[in-house]
Amino acid sequence: MAGIEQVQRQTGVALWRQIADRIRQAISRGAYDETGMVPPETVLALQFGVNRHTVRSALAALAQEGIVRAVQGRGTLIERKERLNFPISRRTRFTDGIRDQARETRALLLGHAEEEADSEVARWLHLEQGTPVIRLETVREADKRPVSRATSWFPAARFAGIGEAYRTAGSITKAFIALGLSDYVRATTEITAAHADAGDIADLELTPGAVLLITKAMNTDLDGVPVQYSISRFAADRVQFTIEN
Repeated sequence: MAGIEQVQRQTGVALWRQIADRIRQAISRGAYDETGMVPPETVLALQFGVNRHTVRSALAALAQEGIVRAVQGRGTLIERKERLNFPISRRTRFTDGIRDQARETRALLLGHAEEEADSEVARWLHLEQGTPVIRLETVREADKRPVSRATSWFPAARFAGIGEAYRTAGSITKAFIALGLSDYVRATTEITAAHADAGDIADLELTPGAVLLITKAMNTDLDGVPVQYSISRFAADRVQFTIEN
């Protein structure tokens, strides 16, 4: 149990959510590998300085995520701790990155629209604010489990029709090829973390309090011209990043 941080009161985040996060992180680190079980409720309650009901709420949330399972007469069994390893490199591609780790991958287009670039999108794509861009809303799955939820923007003048191209191809790379861009590279990736909001919980099938890894990324063509800006939200208990040179 060593290494789990004490929960913080009066932070605006419910205690059971904080405890669920700490247990989820400990499982990912292999803290309970020796037994394959989460410590008893009484032990966790003592460790976190809360009552058993609060611990039980945290374990119930983790059970909903499929991470643990209560076994009558035994305790709380760890069901799943493995995470997909997603490499971030000059040629980052979702499907290629997890190809050997999942039996099946799927891309879902939730929607697309043309709009004017706001100041942030314009800055990333090196456009004037108000320039038309196309926004795609997508979800990526691995073995029928949602892994990431992304919003991406593309210069409309260059990539008109990318929404339908993506719907047909199920891949940004293939959609680019269909529209005349044969290759592209990752220029910038920024990574932060946050708790899932209501939209994330629905789209990624999470429970309240789940942690996300959030990337802001820019892809360019081989001449260095930006072609895509994306904000992607990954379920932190399902994915880990490896930064490759």
